[in-house]
Amino acid sequence: MSDREETLGKTQDTLEVLYLSTVLVPRYPSGRARGGGGGEGGLDLDNNSTILPEKKYNCNYTGPPKPLPKDGQGLLQELCPGLVYGNQSVCCDTQQLKTLHSNIQLPLQYLSRCPACFFNFMTLFCELTCSPHQSQFLNATEFSSDPVDNRTNVVKLSYYISNMFANAMYNACKDVEAPSSNVKALSLLCGRDASQCNPTNWIQYMFDIKNGQVPFAIDPVFEDDPVSGMTPMGNHTFDCTEPLDDGSGPCSCQDCSKACGPKPVPPPTPPPWTILGLDAMNIIMWSSYMAFLFVFITALLGAWCCRKRTITSEYGPIQDSNQPHSLNDSVKLSSQVTCCESLRENFANALHYVFSLWGSFCVRQPLLVIMLSMVLVAACSTGLMHMRVTTNPVDLWSAPHSEARQEKDYFDQHFGPFFRTEQLIITTPWTEWFKLVSTTGPDILFAPILNISLLQQVLDLQTDIENLEAEYKGQKVTLKDICVSPLAPYNNNCTILSVLNYFQNSHEVLNHTFADEFFIYADYHTHFLYCVSSPVALDDMGHFHDPCMGTFGGPVFPWLVLGGYEDAHVNLLINHALSNSGTAYNNATALVITFPVNNYLNDTDKLGKVLAWEKEFISFMKNYSNPNLTISFSSERSIEDEIDRESNSDVGTIIISYVIMFVYVSMALGNIHSFRRLLVDSKISLGIAGILIVLSSVACSLGIYSYAGVPLTLIVIEVIPFLVLAVGVDNIFIMVQAVQRDERMQHEELHQQIGRVLGDVAPSMLLSSISETVAFFLGSLSHMPAVKTFSFFAALAILIDFLLQISCFVSLLGLDMKRQERNRLDILCCIKLPEGQQEKTEGLLFRFFKKVFAPFVLKEWVRPLVALFVGMLSFSIAVTDKVEIGLDQRLSMPDDSYVLDYFGNLTEYLHTGPPVYFVVREGHDYRTSYGQNQVCGGVGCNNDSLVQQVYTASLMSDYTTPSSWLDDYFDWVKPQSTCCRYYNATGAFCNASVVDPSCVRCRPMTPSGKQRPNGTEFMKFLPMFLSDNPNIKCGKGGHAAYSTAVVLKDNNTNVGATYFMSYHTILKTSSDFIDAIKIARELAYNISVSMGLENKTHFVFPYSVFYVFYEQYLSIAHDTALNLSMCLVAIFVVTTVLLGFELWSAVLVSLTIAMIVVNMFGVMWLWGISLNAISLVNLVMSCGISVEFCSHIVRAFSISTKSTRVERAEEALAHMGSSVFSGIMLTKFGGILILALSKSQIFQVFYFRMYLAIVLLGATHGLIFLPVLLSYAGTGPITVYSTPAL
Repeated sequence: MSDREETLGKTQDTLEVLYLSTVLVPRYPSGRARGGGGGEGGLDLDNNSTILPEKKYNCNYTGPPKPLPKDGQGLLQELCPGLVYGNQSVCCDTQQLKTLHSNIQLPLQYLSRCPACFFNFMTLFCELTCSPHQSQFLNATEFSSDPVDNRTNVVKLSYYISNMFANAMYNACKDVEAPSSNVKALSLLCGRDASQCNPTNWIQYMFDIKNGQVPFAIDPVFEDDPVSGMTPMGNHTFDCTEPLDDGSGPCSCQDCSKACGPKPVPPPTPPPWTILGLDAMNIIMWSSYMAFLFVFITALLGAWCCRKRTITSEYGPIQDSNQPHSLNDSVKLSSQVTCCESLRENFANALHYVFSLWGSFCVRQPLLVIMLSMVLVAACSTGLMHMRVTTNPVDLWSAPHSEARQEKDYFDQHFGPFFRTEQLIITTPWTEWFKLVSTTGPDILFAPILNISLLQQVLDLQTDIENLEAEYKGQKVTLKDICVSPLAPYNNNCTILSVLNYFQNSHEVLNHTFADEFFIYADYHTHFLYCVSSPVALDDMGHFHDPCMGTFGGPVFPWLVLGGYEDAHVNLLINHALSNSGTAYNNATALVITFPVNNYLNDTDKLGKVLAWEKEFISFMKNYSNPNLTISFSSERSIEDEIDRESNSDVGTIIISYVIMFVYVSMALGNIHSFRRLLVDSKISLGIAGILIVLSSVACSLGIYSYAGVPLTLIVIEVIPFLVLAVGVDNIFIMVQAVQRDERMQHEELHQQIGRVLGDVAPSMLLSSISETVAFFLGSLSHMPAVKTFSFFAALAILIDFLLQISCFVSLLGLDMKRQERNRLDILCCIKLPEGQQEKTEGLLFRFFKKVFAPFVLKEWVRPLVALFVGMLSFSIAVTDKVEIGLDQRLSMPDDSYVLDYFGNLTEYLHTGPPVYFVVREGHDYRTSYGQNQVCGGVGCNNDSLVQQVYTASLMSDYTTPSSWLDDYFDWVKPQSTCCRYYNATGAFCNASVVDPSCVRCRPMTPSGKQRPNGTEFMKFLPMFLSDNPNIKCGKGGHAAYSTAVVLKDNNTNVGATYFMSYHTILKTSSDFIDAIKIARELAYNISVSMGLENKTHFVFPYSVFYVFYEQYLSIAHDTALNLSMCLVAIFVVTTVLLGFELWSAVLVSLTIAMIVVNMFGVMWLWGISLNAISLVNLVMSCGISVEFCSHIVRAFSISTKSTRVERAEEALAHMGSSVFSGIMLTKFGGILILALSKSQIFQVFYFRMYLAIVLLGATHGLIFLPVLLSYAGTGPITVYSTPAL
């Protein structure tokens, strides 16, 4: 009974495994440098670097540039085409060009998305490595001697760069995206988050000797004017909006914000509807109510004045519509009877006659009727052997043919089910913050949870969880057996999204410290700050060169493993210190640890292992205790487990509730005349039999639908007995009390008396039961599974209950009356009391209604107070649109559930929303440039492509930047890159890390080879891309990030379904989730339209794990209006027919029921009850129970022979009101109050509160408002001839 959005908003579901490198500077940035003399000169490679022994120093060379050998000219043309002129005299050799080519592979893979950016970037390194004019901007400032070869090595170099060039290079690159990681490329190149990167610190980082890749110091000097005899390098640059000279186009909007035009502005939130600054609905309904009061009071005064002139009696009717009738003169003259009146009377008399005969038969043949009833009940109830209970939330809340359900099924079938998650959110009671004493800037404050002592304890906990062992069918199951390992079989480590993975899940790495007696230069603080700014780094550039990448081979993004941190500007005001990332991760107050686990659709054995381990995980966490850590946790199975526990724990509460109602019914049916006859006049056995009949009708309904294979839901099991008990018990009281109050006619036998009484009351029972049955059957037209299933079961149960009551119960009533007449004791029927005079008296409740309540309600000065009901209606209409939509997932949990703490922390601490996938259905052609441009986000792609539109939406904070397998594939397959290679002999893929001369490029270094692959060439290399694991030579391999994102078909000759992933922004409330679905679907539709797919089968749709649960709320307002309207129409039609086509009476009944339903919305708003499937079921049920409160009163009014409307209303209220009050109000009231003691918040909110409101509103409207309304506007009487049954 839960709405798992919840689940559903869980950011622990986010996982994007990558393998990248931030090492993006050439390992041999040397060329010729200016020595002591001046003039054009250069450097040769010589001794190894003392900083990086595997690298070589450059020796000092001051000669002129040298012509490049032919074996290097092709490389020069490829890397530095601007230096290709003349005899190609440059200050580098072929080996240096090869080294440069090797070392620019990663920048090429990320920056070449924007040709202008990559051109400027290459200019910086081409000038450094090969420029024949190096002496103008390079100055060797420190040297070391080589006594062996008698040479001088350069160990430090100054590189003069113009500010204009640095700014232009940065501006062209600052917006370039890294699609697979959903971050800016500079976040991977700058050693810090892109938001903190600028032209100078980017270049300084790349030339910083501490980054572990530069063999000697390069000191960039930024000047625009010549200084110290040096002319800063300021070559021509290209803006990202400009095409290159080689024909390359300008950068795309995604990689160049200037190419996008103005930043999109989200549509403004529609302003609230107001009048004079006040809520419009409040003003309208208040004004309407004032107008009604004016008209109503005016009409009352006018009628009073008119009556004073024409009628002397103070107690006459308000309107003189009929002449007074005597009790015996109930038949009009034939000339006065209209056709409609004749039809009404004939229909009513026909019903009376049929039911009289049937009642007489049931009393005369009790054994036959009872045995047949028992046989039918047994036959139907046998179907319970085939009963299936639906506990899967997807089946419960999402229709099989709903849009979200079909999309989920499509996603699961093509890409596999979304993985399962086990998650911890860890905080600490510690309150003391601590400082990192910085050697380069202000001290940095750290939150208590980042204390190394606590991190050590958290690491121990994480390790214990990794080592958990569960047992399944005699086999041991560990986390390694079920976890997600994206790089398997090359790397079998489990994916663990934890801040401890920055430290390789190792105590040794966590304890790394480099310090002297004054300062700490490197420890876990510095490593943490580096990793949150560059989570994909393989080296933190510190003393220990520890990696940030997780042990599973992917990055650990800080927003997934840290929570409760402030935004940068808030942190600046509070702590005056920021981490390099621009987000105050050092202020995090919570740690989040997520263990993604494999999920399976149809493999029950593998899923069983997962469930067994999750059960062990939950048990371990429940028993784990650490006074220094406050831990909330959840497993994928937690919600269903807690719902099952909740259902079991509430069994006792439900049983007590029903026992109270059963005891009341059993005791209240009797009409005790004296203490001596207590056990004779009581009807305990009859009451128990009546309750068993009610329960039998429920069992029959469940059994019949179980035969048909319709599964039950918890709502059916919990709600339908309540509903059928209300209807059934009401009918029981009406029948029994009608017999008790009736005087047997002379010469009339018992079977004739009961038949006659049944003829009087059965039409009213038929009216209410058929109205409810038809209303519920129409309610089954709903698309919401919970409402549809409830309506089916409820309609059949009420129908069967009615049939059993007018047959089996009538027979039992006849037997009980015979027992009573023979003075035999109830239950102990073998014992007989002595004969004595029987005194027949009216029941206490009947006397109260007849003598006190009915006359008081219908007093002339009391009746106008009915205007208060109109005021309630006006208020409810005004607040109906303010009732919240959705279901807080916390309400689905027991009060003592551990998941409640998790839900609270999830909302409080997490900063990222769930992933969203934009799925392109099978059928789109990616092999053509036209099809590619409709999807991709790089150079040459359409401005309204799929990736571009999602990116534009990300600028409005709806999503993060999308990951795009197509764009990464284009970067991967470029001939300039070493990513795409194959063995020349076999054609098999050759990974970039393999050193083998037989490995050749996939595509030639020709103009056509540099274009995107099309046709068969596109499909030839795509499988290689999807199988390539990222490595330090090629970070674009698609195995980890995209192996499940692309479906290959037709023996790898075509592309089937694919997806492009992004993330929702943080979603906390039901309205957030609902709005997220709306926005995503609107965006997907716009994408489909721009791709021309809106009328095709391969359109684009969005998918996220919570859509299937929250889709119902997109149309629940419409569904609610439709369901309730159909119920009211059904009630109106059935009431019209069964009252002999009396339209006006049917209108009054429908109006009263509509008022009750609308007032239920007012109660929901006042009591904080949201509109969802559970409350909609209760609203539909309220229509049925309201029929019980209203229909009996109206029919009693219609057949009353009193002379005035007031008298007829009073008689109807006195006779039927007491039965309705005792049968529904008192029966339910005690049982409902017990529900308030339930541990389940669902029961407290949606059952206790709503049931109490239904009963109170139904009773007040049915027993006060309706009789008064009938006294004002009721119809004339129907003449019913009461003939004894044969």
